[in-house]
Amino acid sequence: MTPETVQYVFREVLGTLFLLLTPILGAGLVVGVLFGILQAATQIQEQTLAFVPKLFAMFLVIGLLGRWMLGVLVELTYRLLALAGHLGG
Repeated sequence: MTPETVQYVFREVLGTLFLLLTPILGAGLVVGVLFGILQAATQIQEQTLAFVPKLFAMFLVIGLLGRWMLGVLVELTYRLLALAGHLGG
């Protein structure tokens, strides 16, 4: 396996990872900021108050986009297995 192949595989996996995690982390970020503003406005300083809504928002995004995420992972797996097949023979 050449260094260029390793770089290609690393770049593909890392790009797919960022593509799949961005919506999940973005939902958590948005909900966290909204609850932070709400806590600042009401002067409630409970650290665990925003945890459950953030968790719920992240699971909601996974539930809504799960089929697409799985498709992206399957496509990446096909590409990597095809690459491994070309390297082996």
